[in-house]
Amino acid sequence: MARTKLSRQLSQAEIERFLADAERLHKSIVQPLLSPSSDHYRALQHTHEALLKTVKDITGKDAPFIQWFGTGPLN
Repeated sequence: MARTKLSRQLSQAEIERFLADAERLHKSIVQPLLSPSSDHYRALQHTHEALLKTVKDITGKDAPFIQWFGTGPLN
């Protein structure tokens, strides 16, 4: 059986695919209008924080699809 050496990093194409998927997940997390006191809202917030941290860990930059109070990139 042949062994292949595993990569230590994602390729640029894989990073671009990851960012596109991360943006879709971001939109599905922030779209529902939920009460901040609900369990679902808090669970989604934790998921969103993990997503943004992962994007920064992989790319070294903040998520390009996030806009904070008008200061983020325009889409």
